[in-house]
Amino acid sequence: MYPTGHLRDGTIRVGGDARQRFYDGRGYGRPLDGDEIALSRVEAAHLLFRGDLSGIALADDADPVGFERFFVASAAAADRFAVRFLVYSDLRDRGFYLSPARDPWPGGRDAPSDAVDFVAYERGETPDTGNVQYPIQVVGERESIAASGLGGRTLAVVDEESEVTYFAAESGAIEGSTDYEPPSDLTGVLLADRVVVWDAPAGLHERGFYGRPLTGRAADVEGALQLSLVEAASLAADGRLSVSETEGTRDADTDSRDAHVDSRDADTDSRDAHADSRDADADSPNADAARVVARGRDVEGERFDRRLAVYERLRAADAVPKTGFKFGADFRTYLDVETVEDLPHSEHLVRVVERDHRFSPRELSLDVRLAGGVRKEMAFALTAVGGDRPGDVEWVSIDRLTP
Repeated sequence: MYPTGHLRDGTIRVGGDARQRFYDGRGYGRPLDGDEIALSRVEAAHLLFRGDLSGIALADDADPVGFERFFVASAAAADRFAVRFLVYSDLRDRGFYLSPARDPWPGGRDAPSDAVDFVAYERGETPDTGNVQYPIQVVGERESIAASGLGGRTLAVVDEESEVTYFAAESGAIEGSTDYEPPSDLTGVLLADRVVVWDAPAGLHERGFYGRPLTGRAADVEGALQLSLVEAASLAADGRLSVSETEGTRDADTDSRDAHVDSRDADTDSRDAHADSRDADADSPNADAARVVARGRDVEGERFDRRLAVYERLRAADAVPKTGFKFGADFRTYLDVETVEDLPHSEHLVRVVERDHRFSPRELSLDVRLAGGVRKEMAFALTAVGGDRPGDVEWVSIDRLTP
């Protein structure tokens, strides 16, 4: 004969031999006095669903109800009960013992974050005998996920058809082993949205993988290298690159002004809006870097500062970041570049987001699926906005997981 549960103060109490039957052998609930245990609503629903409880009384003087009535009542009474039940049931079916990640349940002491819903212990182990294998954060398809602090959790995303997809989120910066020191006497010309170094040493691209050469089958120009604005800003900030602006980027000549009066008026407004920042940049200790950064902000806004901060962190960690445009990312990274002639596959796709960014599960799934499809790991770089440069970078890498 199967026992009956009684709902009291939001938990379900089960007496008889419940401790031996459910807690000691199968990791359900938490022990009370004697052989009585307390179950969370999700745990009780799962036992009821399996037929291991004969029913649950919703009040002291009420007749016990079955799974359907209890499920509907719990969905109305408890936040996100339906999606949490689906994940709990799925992981139980996969052979894991789970505990709610809140006090006074055993999972409360093992949960790394308040955002975690359950902790799943090593397969076959109970809360008393095993270590946590997966700290589970349950997310509905239409909810959002805070990016900051996500590392170390397992996301269980429940879609509209009640299927569960798991993602592993890990903290840790990208570290490389590329050994190249750029020269300190580079000179370039600042164009609208890039910098050209006309006499770049061969090693700058061949060994450091900076920029892209201006080449062609019939080219009569050698040594010309186009740098992106983030590459140029980083080199200039390190004192390795000095830049000059072409006259056309500041003031168009007389014929051009006569032909483009309307365009000139719009450009004048834009120059006026940025005059103060340009003047301040010109007086700064590193006017070359400030000039490139100002141009980057002109063409990209504050996003340029975040991308530059991440680019500099990657270069400082001996990784080589290149544009990730073809993959819908900010960067792709190469960890060990000896020569461009023998270039390995890039290992990561990096997307730069604000520190307070919130992922939609669909967005996350698209990014991770794309990265996996091209045999790369998806990494997100969280940067703060404010001041001349963003603050520190918080890294989180996310991949699909099959528990």
